[in-house]
Amino acid sequence: MQARWSELVRGGNAGPTAVVAGGMILHALNTFIVATILPSVVRDIGGLRWFAWSTVLYVVASLLGGAFCARVLHRLGARGAFRLALAGFAAGSAVCALAPAMPVLLAGRLLQGLGAGTLSALSFTMVRTLFPSRLWPRALSVVSMSWGVATLLGPAVGGVFAQFGIWRGAFWTVGAAAPLLLVAVELSLPRGGVRPSRPAGALPAGNLLLLTGSVLAVSVGSMSQQPLGNAAGLAAALAGLGLFAWREAAGGPRLFPVGATHPGSPLAATYAAMILLLVGTTPEIFVPYFLQTLHGLIPLHAGYVSALMAIGWTLGSVFSSGAAAGRARGALSAGPAVLAAGLAGLALLVPPPGPPGAALAAMAVALFGIGAGIGMTWPHLGARVFGFSREADRDVAGASITMVVMVGSAFGAAFGGMVTGLAGMTTPGGVPGASAAAAWLFAAFMAAPLLAALAIRRLPAQVHPVAAE
Repeated sequence: MQARWSELVRGGNAGPTAVVAGGMILHALNTFIVATILPSVVRDIGGLRWFAWSTVLYVVASLLGGAFCARVLHRLGARGAFRLALAGFAAGSAVCALAPAMPVLLAGRLLQGLGAGTLSALSFTMVRTLFPSRLWPRALSVVSMSWGVATLLGPAVGGVFAQFGIWRGAFWTVGAAAPLLLVAVELSLPRGGVRPSRPAGALPAGNLLLLTGSVLAVSVGSMSQQPLGNAAGLAAALAGLGLFAWREAAGGPRLFPVGATHPGSPLAATYAAMILLLVGTTPEIFVPYFLQTLHGLIPLHAGYVSALMAIGWTLGSVFSSGAAAGRARGALSAGPAVLAAGLAGLALLVPPPGPPGAALAAMAVALFGIGAGIGMTWPHLGARVFGFSREADRDVAGASITMVVMVGSAFGAAFGGMVTGLAGMTTPGGVPGASAAAAWLFAAFMAAPLLAALAIRRLPAQVHPVAAE
């Protein structure tokens, strides 16, 4: 029987649904606000060469928050975990608001990321914990719908503050949203609920260090203006990821479910597709800068045009989530092609500088297509993570989606910084540098969704748990 949307607000599901949505709205709202105001931030306090690092450090910290989520849940319970995450997020927002220079702002972004990563992992974990399996695609679509709500609010909030030169107020505003979500948590989650069992084994600190070190290695490499430095960072990152995959497959404490790094396993193909699709969407973080520099848009308008990607993600997810098995397979196959077509459109439309005109409408369609491409695949890939995982890996599977999001976003942002840096965004900079950077960025990232399509072709038609090792 096909799941109905109304089931998410009936039979005791309304409270968990509200909390899941609220956590994602806060995370997404912060994402869109920061993307909109960041050009104003670097004009005020400097640090253009650190532009991509605002995203990289945020998602690295979010990855750490996701990794610790299961243990925080066991120790503090759902209410306590949300309280801790929201406190960290609010503190990081205050540091960003007070930052006199980019290094301080980056420290605040680290704190924000720890809180946001924990919130995100809590939301994904609660989907499997609190909803029956037939509601998983619908509940995961709530996550995407939450991004859509933030799409309407984030660029407006960030754009208004940037337009009037008071970008610090944007950080105060997003920080003030944390207590509002805390009220929803206190009202919606039952007191004294059963805490999840203690995660088996010790925290895989070595694996976590390898994963975060790989992200930072490619990020450090992306800062170099020399190809040799870029190549060294990339080589170190790939070596770290290879060692991470080997350690995860070798047994012992894991960050991911059993089978996640085994070549040929459905879980490995699922995670590969998710990461590659996420990488394909990360050029969006540079879109507000390109639109303001090359096409003369004010921050508010640039933010809203950029946010069309999230609207596409939301609508693609909503319309795809209830698909039966056959249609779901079709959505999985079509999504990467739609995403690649959107990137191709931006590669042609964004680089030529000029006043806004007909090309702007075409850019909007391309951005929407990028979001729709990943949106139509995301609920079905997320459901496969749960379905292909053992019952014993239930909490790990939920948190792993957050880590996949963060790894994909961090690598995408770092690669984006590497490509734009080599193409001249900072040297020579200005309009010529932005034009060359845009052309190379969108063209290079087309490879990600095409590789994701190959991974999706390896997925079996039926969802079933992996065999134990």
